[in-house]
Amino acid sequence: MDGSKLHVAILVSPGMGHLVPVLLLANRLATQHGVKVTVLAVTTSFSPPESHLLEIPTEKNLVDRIELPPVDISRLIKPDTKVVAQLCMMLREALPGIRSTISAMNHRPDALIVDHFGTEALPIAAEFNMAKYVYVPTGAWFTALTLYCPVLDKEIEGQYVDQEDFLKIPGCKLVRPEDVVDPMLDRNDQQYDEYVSMGTRIPQFDGILLNTWQDLDSTTLKAFKENEIWRSIVKIPVHPIGPLRRPVQPEGSKSAVIEWLDKQTNESVIFVSFGSGGMLSAQQITELAFGLELSEQKFIWVVRPPTVGAADDAFFTSKTVGSDGTPCYLPEGFSTRTGNFGLVVPMWAQQAEILNHPSVGGFMSHCGWNSTLESIRGGVPMIAWPLYAEQRLNATYLVEELGIAVRPRVLPTKKVVAREEIEKMVRTLMDDEGGKKMRENVKKLKISAENALSKGGSSYNSLSEMLKHVADKLKA
Repeated sequence: MDGSKLHVAILVSPGMGHLVPVLLLANRLATQHGVKVTVLAVTTSFSPPESHLLEIPTEKNLVDRIELPPVDISRLIKPDTKVVAQLCMMLREALPGIRSTISAMNHRPDALIVDHFGTEALPIAAEFNMAKYVYVPTGAWFTALTLYCPVLDKEIEGQYVDQEDFLKIPGCKLVRPEDVVDPMLDRNDQQYDEYVSMGTRIPQFDGILLNTWQDLDSTTLKAFKENEIWRSIVKIPVHPIGPLRRPVQPEGSKSAVIEWLDKQTNESVIFVSFGSGGMLSAQQITELAFGLELSEQKFIWVVRPPTVGAADDAFFTSKTVGSDGTPCYLPEGFSTRTGNFGLVVPMWAQQAEILNHPSVGGFMSHCGWNSTLESIRGGVPMIAWPLYAEQRLNATYLVEELGIAVRPRVLPTKKVVAREEIEKMVRTLMDDEGGKKMRENVKKLKISAENALSKGGSSYNSLSEMLKHVADKLKA
């Protein structure tokens, strides 16, 4: 579908985890389908915009970004208000600014795409007669749980995490109670009510866009299309349009990390990073450090300062670094003992470039969907270490359905993972036959992902179908 005459607005909630997939969708629409895109970014008074961290295309001036006036929800929140509730509040408070911004456009958008926190913008789309879509920038299984939660809310009594049986979703993989997404952990919390409402509103749109592809989520996507129960709940098309992930930057001046990787042999390095929000306790950092050391496998570890709590006091010192320069939250002498096979990187590293480097053979990750797709697109199997949001679901899917990951016996959020188990997981991934099989599986998915995104592929065609619907609505 040539969308060169179409104008699409995409509304995105605050946070890099939401901004990145929206900008990638904007890139895709502009560069592959010729669509004019305006990204409407909700900002807050206490967090500066982060969009400069991801470059968006400027070819033909197809992508614009408008930062909406900052919203202040301080009067609405309490000290214990959870993240999902806060994000929904922010989008709700931003609605007047969204409406006035669209109203003032010379060429108003032909379609409005919102992320799943922005579903209350539905009346604005109707007011301006725009086609309306929800972009869920994660997998189909998470989407199925979100859409079916209003049904579960009526069928199940008590807390989901206390259920003895798995949660049943029509035509889909069963959900282990401990794997439910964060808003479902406590049915008495405000964010649960917001989540149920989100699941109720999404089917009122014209379609759903998912950052996945047919081969990765075939069972759930088939259920959406063919299962009678689903056809009565979701009467709109579901478009898998992914996997959209951050582009690997062209070679220029190489960073110290990439130069270090250039000296290593193929698939010999495990990359350890838990994302911008993936903070571990000091005790867990200590166990992870010893586990990596015991494994004797080459590693790159992006280390962030630990969370602070009473249980961690014994693991802190008043020093900033040890005698060998090791940060105080790593074991004394760690840098010296692992200096010939490991590299510690503070705070941040260029993840997409690292995962696409031939020397990287494994990825220990929190299993955020952006990171998961980057690992698959790099052909790298994983150690799944879920921490929050929908990451428990993702981890289970990677291990049990796709066979491209290994994980701890107990959720890391429930119990500190001991160094011996970490050593075993690293060795399994990097050395054993099980790791070899996972590597074969993920490389098949890498090829499948490339085919899906290519012209004529399933994801390319799915996005084209969505644009055709927008164009047909204009003609009607």
